[in-house]
Amino acid sequence: MKKKKNQVSELPSECTTIIVGKEMTADGSMIVARSEDWDAMEAKNYELYEDTKEGPKEFIALDSPFRCELPNEALGYSALAPFNLPRHWGSAGFNTAGVGMSATESIFSSDEVLKHDPLVETGLAENAVFNVVLPYVHTAREGVERLGMLIEKHGIAEGFGIGFVDAQEIWYLETACGHRWLACRMPKEQYFVTGNQSRFRQYDPNDKGNYLASADLIEFAEKHGLHDPKKGEFDFHVSYARDVKLDTTYNYPRVWGLQQMFSPAIKNDVTKNTFPVYAKAEKPISITDLRTAFRFHYDNTEHDPYLHSNPKEPYRPVSIFRTTQTHILQVRPELPQAIGCVAYVAMGMADLGLFLPLYQGISSYPVEYTQGTDQSSADSAYWKFRKVMALGMVNYNKYAPMIKETYRKFEEETDQRQREMEEEYLRIYKTQPLRAKDLLQEFSDKVLTRALCIADKLQERLFTELTKDIQAEYLFHGA
Repeated sequence: MKKKKNQVSELPSECTTIIVGKEMTADGSMIVARSEDWDAMEAKNYELYEDTKEGPKEFIALDSPFRCELPNEALGYSALAPFNLPRHWGSAGFNTAGVGMSATESIFSSDEVLKHDPLVETGLAENAVFNVVLPYVHTAREGVERLGMLIEKHGIAEGFGIGFVDAQEIWYLETACGHRWLACRMPKEQYFVTGNQSRFRQYDPNDKGNYLASADLIEFAEKHGLHDPKKGEFDFHVSYARDVKLDTTYNYPRVWGLQQMFSPAIKNDVTKNTFPVYAKAEKPISITDLRTAFRFHYDNTEHDPYLHSNPKEPYRPVSIFRTTQTHILQVRPELPQAIGCVAYVAMGMADLGLFLPLYQGISSYPVEYTQGTDQSSADSAYWKFRKVMALGMVNYNKYAPMIKETYRKFEEETDQRQREMEEEYLRIYKTQPLRAKDLLQEFSDKVLTRALCIADKLQERLFTELTKDIQAEYLFHGA
């Protein structure tokens, strides 16, 4: 979101999204992932809600004028909310129907199109999208249809991109202007990356299997001189999206860098927005690859801001300090939903963060993951991880390797423990469903609790090293 009101940070929320089709992943899963780059002081708390037949009748935003009616029945869902806005800004999670949603990627319409269909101050904003859609849909396509309906009915207060995934397919929706939108079904054999800019180009209104959109999307563009059919096929980006000088350093480099990482054979020009919308990776993409991607900061190049201690680096990296959380939503359709839907979440800056698995089938989190605020606290998971990052950034080149190696080992160990737990779950879940549920919960509690211990030990190690360094610098020895 570009600006927040009242209770939340005034810093802009600017994200990076990566989507991977099931024939492009290493294990045949489907993935929707995003970093939420906002304000380090906005602690994220994990939320879980149960199915209800008597849910709230209306959504009333606490930090914008938006409000809308809601269906009585609501599915349970998981969310990653700011500490001061429960049931708002849910950001990412799965509902009990197995639909995953990532909301939102801030994007921008061109000034010209907004003259004809402007943003609506009381319209649907990024603060509300997740919580007024995910509890009320049973498929990814339903998610697109409900969101599209809300956009057309209420208008939008700002531009955004939203990802949906279920056991069958992935959809991504981009807003076009005040009341218009386009959604595309993600190709199975490719991946998609975006950073704060509309990426879609092609649209075929007759292909309902792969495209959903406002009914007059092309006609509106023609009417207002945004598209001339005599000059070629309709291009959504050209007709509706902002593409200005700021994008050339803030947004282009992230797409360029990630496509270079996954597809080195593609020879993109970082200064030109000619990047393919979808691309094939050199090799299948794994969860480990995605962790690496969200930690990307033009590592070991002239544009690496952390290597060179350069906070004025013009190329915006994927991983920045003010990230509040990064999530990787994975769906493995061949598995029971409880373990087949997993959100890998890293609180704070991914480069110095730890990705932890959150299974759809769990019913609670350790309390530390639910109680962060805007003040550092020893009983908050968010702040335990954030302290490690803050200490690491004091001397990145010396301290970051310690953090990265510690977290790498823990992630690898957790990956193996997941495989072992899932094997046992599959062995017993049909004949001992309650035991299987307990097994999953026990595993989750143990991993999340151990992660806090790892962070605590890292804090002490870093503080010890920092003390030594300060003493060496200010020794005043020689009497």
